[in-house]
Amino acid sequence: MQNLLNQIKWDYVKAAVAAANNTDDDSAIVDTQGYDGVVFVTTITDSVITGVATMTIEQNSANSGTGMAALSGAVATATSGANDDLNGKTLIVDVYRPRERYLRANRVSATANIAFGECHAILYKGIRTPVSQPAADVADSAVVTSPDES
Repeated sequence: MQNLLNQIKWDYVKAAVAAANNTDDDSAIVDTQGYDGVVFVTTITDSVITGVATMTIEQNSANSGTGMAALSGAVATATSGANDDLNGKTLIVDVYRPRERYLRANRVSATANIAFGECHAILYKGIRTPVSQPAADVADSAVVTSPDES
């Protein structure tokens, strides 16, 4: 089947983070073995003028927070130009063929308050398809092909 849901693995990697001007929050570690890449996505749920929201992807050869190192260029940053102007927007970083197996997202706020929504990791181009979505992260899913109207 050529449906997207059967070719990716969707992981919930971190809960929302309350508004602060000094957030430093690491996601769960994602094991990329068997996948070509991973897209990290987080939303910004509240922003105050001059607030800076940043998501940086880190990697490690071991499944451990100790030794994680930021990847060159794997950063998405947005600066609030007016109160609430970033609300509902996303920060997205795609890491294709990481050099090390384990990745995580680090979300940081600075200067003025930024609140982050949940963080998700979407692993893609797995060597085995179809991919089953993890029950711990996906309550239900549906894939349809040329469906009739209800």
